[in-house]
Amino acid sequence: MPMVAKHLPFIQKAQKAKQLIRFSHRFESYPIRGYVLDIGPKFFLMAIVCDRIWFDGFECFRLSDVSKVMIDPYARFAETALRKRRERIPKKPRISVASVEELIMSAGQTFPLVTIYREKIDPGVVWIGKILGFEQDHVSLLEINPDANWENKRSKYHLKEITRVGFGGDYETALDLVAKKPDLHRLKR
Repeated sequence: MPMVAKHLPFIQKAQKAKQLIRFSHRFESYPIRGYVLDIGPKFFLMAIVCDRIWFDGFECFRLSDVSKVMIDPYARFAETALRKRRERIPKKPRISVASVEELIMSAGQTFPLVTIYREKIDPGVVWIGKILGFEQDHVSLLEINPDANWENKRSKYHLKEITRVGFGGDYETALDLVAKKPDLHRLKR
């Protein structure tokens, strides 16, 4: 039985019941925790609960990269802390998980910065930036550096290489707060 089919019923049930889940991820050494907000044919959308017990944006994971899914064993503690901090499960943002292209396009339209992971190609590295568009089977991205400065040319990434997409997190928000508006007219191809 493929991984997707194996874990999909549990993930669907957790979404419906609004349960805090924890799962192992093929490319991470630590478990990921959050609430499932939407499920597509290959990706699912989660509101991430970080280790410091607050909501830290959204991430979309490939179903095929997930293993050991369970109700978070510390859900009672985490949910009590979230409640006392007046943190509520975020509403599902206007994100489509119907395909990787729709996922990236809707994330780029809804959030100023999007994080792209290509964990099979380059584990431990992320690319953060503004989604500029699509050309055939590639996404075009204007990247932003860790010092909140924009690159002067666009980057292209093959859609099939994308394993995860993040947006609306603390780090992306901080970069967006500090960065100047990019000059899209001066971009090099």
